[in-house]
Amino acid sequence: MRERERVSSQMATVCPVASLHQEANPSRLKVGSVKTLAESSNLTSIPSHYAFTTSASGDQAVHSDHDDSIPVIDFSLLSSSNPDQRRKVVSDLAKACQDWGFFMVINHGVPESQMKAMGDMLTGFFDLTEEEKREFEGKHVLDGIRWGTSFNASVDKVFFWRDYLKVRVHPKFYCPSKPEGFSEVLAEYAGAVRKLARGLLKGISESLGLEPGYIDEAMNMDSSLQILTANLYPPCPQPELAMGMPPHSDHGLLTILMQNGIGGLQVHHGGKWVKIDPIPNAFLVNTGDHLEIMSNGKYKSVLHRAVVNNKDTRISIVLSNGPSPDTVVTPAEQLVDGESNRAKYIGMKYKDFLELQQSSVLDGKSVLERVHLS
Repeated sequence: MRERERVSSQMATVCPVASLHQEANPSRLKVGSVKTLAESSNLTSIPSHYAFTTSASGDQAVHSDHDDSIPVIDFSLLSSSNPDQRRKVVSDLAKACQDWGFFMVINHGVPESQMKAMGDMLTGFFDLTEEEKREFEGKHVLDGIRWGTSFNASVDKVFFWRDYLKVRVHPKFYCPSKPEGFSEVLAEYAGAVRKLARGLLKGISESLGLEPGYIDEAMNMDSSLQILTANLYPPCPQPELAMGMPPHSDHGLLTILMQNGIGGLQVHHGGKWVKIDPIPNAFLVNTGDHLEIMSNGKYKSVLHRAVVNNKDTRISIVLSNGPSPDTVVTPAEQLVDGESNRAKYIGMKYKDFLELQQSSVLDGKSVLERVHLS
């Protein structure tokens, strides 16, 4: 208990949190979207504020070899009545979380028609006029709906070749009023993915030696903060100089991603960047910062990045599934034992962590490092 009190007392100095209603810099709010820029008929090179001084892609990404390819998890086996099958998939989840922090999920129960409808709606949103999309331009880092460009245009020194839409869909549901029918499609899709996330978390909980429902209960998943982020990466005339998203880890417990069939995601694995090619109708899932905290570092969040190309528009649809906003995330007590395996992370409310990350310059795992005990 004394150790926990000492850790809590460090919070104010180690982890100063941005104001809940931190305003973006008004002088930079009106920056134009990348989509509009990319569609300029005379664009042959990128403006200087999108160009990185060194190669944005850094070391060349490679495809994983057959002996070390991204794990594939058959979600349907988690509900199998065959104990051997279930034991095997829980073991596969443990290995995927420990070795990669990324895995593909097949037989996940989300209808293909629902996935396609979600993709079509987001394509329709990004195809709205600039003026229409500006109706949804947020000013605060935790607004229910935020359309914008780059990561945080008020603080980014170099802009990323990316437009985005961020929508909080749970526990309170928000949705842009355009295009027509968006709300119904988003509500159904978010609910289906939330169910998938909770099912995966039960298997992951068991893989850590905890009760299947431990994470769900400890993280108060009935009130889980679920955020949709849709990313648009238009063709770029100089992709070698630009970056879609820099190396970063994700907040939350699990991120569940769907793509439009155009590759661009790269994962840092085994000391190299690995290209992750989309699998039709599968979800790509990765472990987040708060699963790392909860597991006391056994399952780590993993750096990944988005690169761009000069031919195709890539859309990625991401649903981050976190604890409830007011949950203080700490290592599970069962995974901490005395002097030999102390808690490695300071407890922090999920919403405070999120504000800190979203109001800062995106820089690897820098926010997670601020709650890590050396």
